[in-house]
Amino acid sequence: MSLPDSPLVLFDGVCNLCNASIHFIIDRDTKGLFRFASLQSDVGFSLRKAYDLIEPEVDSVVLIMGGRAYTHSDAALTIAKHLDGAWPLFFGFIVFPRFLRDGVYHFIARNRYRWFGKSETCRVPTPELRARFLS
Repeated sequence: MSLPDSPLVLFDGVCNLCNASIHFIIDRDTKGLFRFASLQSDVGFSLRKAYDLIEPEVDSVVLIMGGRAYTHSDAALTIAKHLDGAWPLFFGFIVFPRFLRDGVYHFIARNRYRWFGKSETCRVPTPELRARFLS
């Protein structure tokens, strides 16, 4: 599979929180650095297999960047590092032990459907954003 040179964010396409997070990233990524694909897509399945990312351990957000897969809090903080504005300051949380950061991440991930809901289908991007999504 040929990947774009740009960092790729894999996300749960049926999760309302995950979809909102992708729009949050898009709005703060004015350089268009990130590309996106849902975990449920063919691209998502292929990449999870290639990087040995199994469910249920990986079910919300994954960042593929520089030939490496970032998961959980590492993915979220590394994405924040590359956003416009003050968001890169959140990368400072990387100094906290991963088990603490991932504990918070997993708590939110476990409750995301209950708190934010779930869609039956993945959201289709607008025509102007379609080039940033892999299917």
